[in-house]
Amino acid sequence: MKKYIQSIGYVAFLLTSIGVLIKAITVYKNPFSLYENPLVWILIVMLVLVIIVKEHFSFTIQKLQETLQQEKEGVTPEDVDIWEPVKKFFKKWTKTSPIEEEDEIILDHNYDGIKELDNVLPPWWVYLFYATIVFGVVYLIRFEIMGGDNQQMEYEKEVNAAKLALAKYQKNSPNTFDISTASLQTDASILKGGKIIFNTNCASCHAVDGGGGIGPNLTDQNWILGGGFKNVFNTIYNGGRDGKGMIAWSKTLKPKHIQNVASYILSLQGTTPAKPKAPQGDLWKEEVVVKTDSLVVQ
Repeated sequence: MKKYIQSIGYVAFLLTSIGVLIKAITVYKNPFSLYENPLVWILIVMLVLVIIVKEHFSFTIQKLQETLQQEKEGVTPEDVDIWEPVKKFFKKWTKTSPIEEEDEIILDHNYDGIKELDNVLPPWWVYLFYATIVFGVVYLIRFEIMGGDNQQMEYEKEVNAAKLALAKYQKNSPNTFDISTASLQTDASILKGGKIIFNTNCASCHAVDGGGGIGPNLTDQNWILGGGFKNVFNTIYNGGRDGKGMIAWSKTLKPKHIQNVASYILSLQGTTPAKPKAPQGDLWKEEVVVKTDSLVVQ
């Protein structure tokens, strides 16, 4: 009776502890944070210790009972095969027949003296095969009959969810800027802000009026890395040519400010600087796309 009470108390402790842990994991924001929820870790340690002590006690009692039974049967410790449990396990899961019993399972036919044994399939292989059948049935029902999401659908859902999360974040954070949406600005106030940035960071190499100095002339039609807003923005953002171009201003300026200064630089096109530097790079001609009802003319 005492043994049953101990077992019931042990099971009740395990179920209660596991229930409390599940409740903590589902309720607390950071359940495994040692500083925020030390009681969770205390419960985990206690649970592990109780299990270890209980199993150690059960194992010790079992070994003691086996020893007493062996003494009762007159079996000495030297006669005990310590690998017997392992052998039983492998025999159970492989169902191999001893060499002495091969005559009972040998088949009648042979080829050139080679004979075949009628061994059964190992249980581990059979159970694994059954598991693949169950998996195949579940997979067939889940994806072919019930129309579950395939990899492409899961990818598209995750991308859309990420876009919604990004849009929400950008909406709540007015200082964020998506460089993929950068475009040429023509508002006077924005160009004025771009001019201030240009005079502070760019005029030392390109001159205040954009005529050029150490850097190239920004008022003519020639560009080293391409003209147009996208090219100018990219050049400022990522820097010029390796080893001899300007630095990447993305480490210093915010993308929104780079957009404004790029717009201001393009507003200098066609102006007449005091001391213009000779053109450098290739002549840039902006492609003009004209859409009509039946054709597109560039």
